[in-house]
Amino acid sequence: MNAYRLYLVTDDQQDLPTLKHVVRMAVEGGVTMVQVREKHGDVRAFIERAQAVKTILEGTGVPLIINDRVDVALAVDADGVHLGQSDMPAEIARQLIGPNKILGLSIETEDQLAEADSLQIDYIGLSAIFATPTKTNTKKHWGIEGLKMALNTTSLPIVAIGGINETNIPALSATGVHGLALVSAICHAENPTKAAEYLLSLMD
Repeated sequence: MNAYRLYLVTDDQQDLPTLKHVVRMAVEGGVTMVQVREKHGDVRAFIERAQAVKTILEGTGVPLIINDRVDVALAVDADGVHLGQSDMPAEIARQLIGPNKILGLSIETEDQLAEADSLQIDYIGLSAIFATPTKTNTKKHWGIEGLKMALNTTSLPIVAIGGINETNIPALSATGVHGLALVSAICHAENPTKAAEYLLSLMD
């Protein structure tokens, strides 16, 4: 199974009951990986949210990834961690989490892409494919052509993120990209189960 295929990134603006509801329903709809994101810097709240999601994912086979914080990933024994370029260096994170956990890294420039294969990471998050309201400080918009170029440059699996929705999923899937990461299209859906099922149907 390709765990990267439909990659849910949680919305840190949603309260805990909403988060749990979204994750539970999204997994029923076929989400293949869940990344818990928490940008407020409250470590206790982050651990509480991560633990709640971990409980929901138990027995589903869907990996739990923690955004940015290696300490939180270790605290809840998550399946992996996803780092940004300003977070802990990948080689130190790998030493801390060990060889068997999933390690992802956001790639925002062609220079970063060129060095990705030399790092001890499992996949890259290519950011941002398109402009997105959830992330305003993006360095670059790769677009479809940039994504194709990246797929030809690295041997690592690529998860595309940024501005992905029902209108562009068919074109993105056609590139052979390994996974698509979504926030709003699932988190803000009236029915996250149906949203996930529909998004997966667009990938076929």
